[in-house]
Amino acid sequence: MTASRIKRIPSTTALPAELRGGVVAIGNFDGVHRGHQAVLERALEEARRKNVPALVLTFEPHPRETFRPDLPLFRLTTAAVRARLLDALGFDAVIEQRFDQDFSTCSSSEFVERVLLSELGISHVVTGYDFHFGSGRQGSPEFLVEQGRARHFGVTLVDAFCDEGAGVISSSRIRGLLSEGDVAQSAGLLGYRYTVMAEITHGKKLGRQLGFPTANMSLPASTGLLHGIYAVRLRRQDGSLHDGVASFGRRPTVDSDGAPLLETFVFDFSDGLYGECCSVSFFGYLRGEVKFDGLDPLIVQMKKDEEEARALLSGVRPLSELDFKIAF
Repeated sequence: MTASRIKRIPSTTALPAELRGGVVAIGNFDGVHRGHQAVLERALEEARRKNVPALVLTFEPHPRETFRPDLPLFRLTTAAVRARLLDALGFDAVIEQRFDQDFSTCSSSEFVERVLLSELGISHVVTGYDFHFGSGRQGSPEFLVEQGRARHFGVTLVDAFCDEGAGVISSSRIRGLLSEGDVAQSAGLLGYRYTVMAEITHGKKLGRQLGFPTANMSLPASTGLLHGIYAVRLRRQDGSLHDGVASFGRRPTVDSDGAPLLETFVFDFSDGLYGECCSVSFFGYLRGEVKFDGLDPLIVQMKKDEEEARALLSGVRPLSELDFKIAF
C-alpha cells in the first residue's frame, strides 16, 4: 500500500471546517470486509450525489478493548491499515474518535446532538442495520431514524451482507478462519488479501546465515493468525511489490520461546529494508510450524517452501478492485 492521502482526524472536535456537512459512515469497521464495504459504498454514493465530503466515524481503541481489557482482541486491521483501506475506497477522511470510559458515558441523545450535529455538522448518516450507540447501547437504529426526521438529516440503514449460502459476513467469522490459517477463504470474505503493516526491524540474522535473509515484523500480541508458513507479497513504502514466503510464529527449531514474529524472505531481493514501514499480504497457507532436527533439514524444507510459494503466487489474480489496490 502506497502512502495514504486520506485525512486521519483524532476526534470529532478536530474536524476541519471544509469537511463539515458531509455524509458519515459510522462503525468500528474492523477488517473493512465485504459487509462493511456494503455500508461504505452506500455512504460514498450518497456523498457523490450530494457533492459533499465522504467521512468515516470510527473508534480507537475498539470499544471491546475499553470494556474488556482482560480479553485481548485479535484485530483484523490496525488503525493505520484500516485508514489505507478507506483511502483506497475513496473516502476523504476518517475520524478516529478516542473511545474511553468518558466517551462511553455519552447518551444516545448527546451523541446525535453534540457529536453528529454540533461537531460534525453531518447531512446524512449511513450505518449497519444493527447499529446501537450511546451509553448502554440505548440508541437503536429506529431512534437514529427518528432523530434524522426530527433534526433534518438523512439516515440510511444497510442490511446484513451475506455470501453465497454461507451466512452473514462478520469480523468474528473472519478471525476464526485466520486462526485456522485459511487465508484463502478469509480473502473471499474480506474482498482483499489479509494484510498487515509494520516497521521492518533487526533480528538475529540467522536467516541470512542460512541463505534466506528475512524482513522481520513484530505484530500485535493479540494477532490470532495461525502460526505457520505462508505465500505472501510485500509492498514497500515506494509502492513496489515483491513476492516472498513468510513464517509467522515462534521458530521452533531455533527459538521456540521467543515472541511470535513475522519473518518474510523476499524473492530475488537484496536491498535493505530496516526501518521501513511495509505491508505484507497473505495469499496462501503452505504448512504448519515444524521443529526440525538441525539446520540442514530446515534449509531443505525452506527451499521447498520457496518453490511452492513461487508457484502459488505466479497464478494469482485480484479478487476485486480493492484487492488490486492493496496487494497487486
